[in-house]
Amino acid sequence: MQTASPPPPTPHVEWLLQGLRELGYEDGRNVAFEIRYGANDAQRLAELATELVRLRVAVIATVGDLATRSAQQATRTIPIVAGVGDPVETGFTASLARPGGNITGVAILAGELAPKRLELLKEVVPKLRRVAVLRDPVTSERQLKVAEAGVRALKLEAQIVEARAPSEFERAFEAVVRGRADALLMLVSPMFLRSHDALIGLAAKNRIPAMYTYRVFAERGGLMAYGPALLDVYRSAAGLIDKILKGAKPAELPWQQPTKFELVINLKTAKALGLTIPQSVLVRADHVIQ
Repeated sequence: MQTASPPPPTPHVEWLLQGLRELGYEDGRNVAFEIRYGANDAQRLAELATELVRLRVAVIATVGDLATRSAQQATRTIPIVAGVGDPVETGFTASLARPGGNITGVAILAGELAPKRLELLKEVVPKLRRVAVLRDPVTSERQLKVAEAGVRALKLEAQIVEARAPSEFERAFEAVVRGRADALLMLVSPMFLRSHDALIGLAAKNRIPAMYTYRVFAERGGLMAYGPALLDVYRSAAGLIDKILKGAKPAELPWQQPTKFELVINLKTAKALGLTIPQSVLVRADHVIQ
């Protein structure tokens, strides 16, 4: 990678690079990748976006609202391919079908799935009365509103806890335990995805049944996850980058949306928590980890 120091490993980058490799792009042979990582630090992200503009890169790829906003503020001419929750709600585009500016990408819309995740969680934790909702405060407020509406629809109580960096995870879980939540619903955040092992470990340590956003969480030991198939999402993003590099304009490339969603259940984790997954849930699972 063409960086001064190697960036921290992140699933987003790995999936996007895989999608680009499948389209024939190889770093150092026919393309040069400039990878930057700014966590949830708005000032750092702004500096990195300005740096990429100064390097005159052909395309900027971003993940999450904060990074995309930084890139948007840094350039109105360099094409940006973004992976964000709801680009219309967050103001990155006026229309999914006709972007009209220099930003297109994938509208992941994973935050809209909170009510479905809560329904599944309630089936698996039949005594569920109080659910902790873990959010990253730099993400869209809409996510929280959708989750709270889902909590009300199921006649549950919500405990909202926040963490904007991995250093705040321990404190957040301590609050969940003090609040006597019966289970935890994790909202969507690029930072949470990067830190999946730490979050899974804290849920196990505190014996909290948790519903996560993407398959990788259940594969790594989380109880269950429901969300878009992210490899397909980043293949779509890679396809948009490919079209732009071949001359297409982002203003004319409609935003893509996920078409495949996965429910993954980890039976080993369920057993450790003393939970029996109902057959009605197992038959709906796309993948069951024994």
